[in-house]
Amino acid sequence: MATPLQERGSRSYAVTISLAAALGGLLYGYDTAVISGAIGFLKTLYGLSPFMQGLVISSIMIGGVIGVAVSGFLSDRVGRRKVLMTAAVLFAIAALVSAVSHDVVTLVLARIVGGLGIGMGSALSVTYISECAPATIRGALSSLYQLLTIIGIFLTYLTNFLIQRSGSLNWDVHTGWRWMLGLGAVPAAIFFFVLLFAPESPRWLTKAGRSDEALRILARINGREIAVHELEAIRRSLDSESAASVRDLFKPGWRKALAVGILLALFNQIIGMNAVTYYGPEIFRMVGFSLNSDFEIQAFFGAMWVVFTVVAVVLIDRVGRKPLMIVGSALMAIFMALMGLTFYLHLHNGFWLVLFIMGFTAAFSVSMGPIPWIMIPEIFPNHLRARAAGVTTVFLWGANWAIGQFTPVLLNNIGGAYTFWMFAVINILGVIFVSALVPETKNKSLEEIERIWTGTERRSASHDPDAGRASKHARFLP
Repeated sequence: MATPLQERGSRSYAVTISLAAALGGLLYGYDTAVISGAIGFLKTLYGLSPFMQGLVISSIMIGGVIGVAVSGFLSDRVGRRKVLMTAAVLFAIAALVSAVSHDVVTLVLARIVGGLGIGMGSALSVTYISECAPATIRGALSSLYQLLTIIGIFLTYLTNFLIQRSGSLNWDVHTGWRWMLGLGAVPAAIFFFVLLFAPESPRWLTKAGRSDEALRILARINGREIAVHELEAIRRSLDSESAASVRDLFKPGWRKALAVGILLALFNQIIGMNAVTYYGPEIFRMVGFSLNSDFEIQAFFGAMWVVFTVVAVVLIDRVGRKPLMIVGSALMAIFMALMGLTFYLHLHNGFWLVLFIMGFTAAFSVSMGPIPWIMIPEIFPNHLRARAAGVTTVFLWGANWAIGQFTPVLLNNIGGAYTFWMFAVINILGVIFVSALVPETKNKSLEEIERIWTGTERRSASHDPDAGRASKHARFLP
């Protein structure tokens, strides 16, 4: 006999499965932060040039580009959950091989493999959450990925600091960085274990012809009545389109969605946060900080990043995506300009630089940090979501690679002032882009967002009395 559908939705269940997928952010956060602590010691051990420093850091992005490129196609075939579990395994292997490597080539190759895992996870974690979460709290649940990313960064900064203080400089150069990189296997193992108990995405199940399973999951999230309406909306969305093809992204309507998704991905990376994250210790040393103090400062920034990302989780479904991105990008432009000014005026006591980076980090954490990750899977239709998110995230990882590869070259050749002023200009362009092209998706179901691009949103609302029912009544019962 079939299991009866759950009558009442469960907030705790929705949060639990979202957290399971969001743990992929721990992997992304760990790798984002861990290399900033290790690169100085690797530079000393192997005599790395600025270009080779960039290659060691950016090699994981090479794998990331490949990972996101194949993630959509793989997940459409075997499901979101299985691909996320594969991502965890790849990252764990890469972390352990990195820790025992004895030459730069092995280290770079291991980081490329780790990038495959992180790329697959970054493309699909938020996609999975978007396909499970109710419209009314989808932004908050999707932002859990970014929150776990930032928690991963903070814990990694703290771990780097503790490892760096555990031995002499010579121990750090030959052994300490191995512990930093090898401990990445821990969050990967946690991610894999938790996914063993997570369900598959209900939208993928529907697409795969397993509607009964999808309905049970939707009912457990939203309750039976809303689940029935949501399943019907998913079926209508899937039935109205032909078989998924990347070429569909270039059809009228979806072309604009694709352009917006790509630009969101690019602005998430090229606004300058990763330059500070990857090369923070090197930047702080440029203005006179010691080896010990730059690790302490990074740990402090990690803690502040966590706090303001929590603020974003609270605000995103109340204020909306678009206003937060506009205000945040404007503030980031101001702080980047001021950071450049500290280098231009040679203010080498470091106080002003730390203050302006604090302001920049806070603005990033509530705007262009979490929101592009949330909106990229939101803005695409059911039959294209995984592949479209994969395509757009390729650009995100490509931009990430460029920042990792060329920031030390920029700092060495044109200096801190002009490097940070360049990022300030990019942030101004981000304000213009969001204001002109990005739609507001707050409190809209994924099917309602889909109709924004096809121009049928108003017509559907006026002619279909059930069109907005799922999102209107998607409230959890206690």
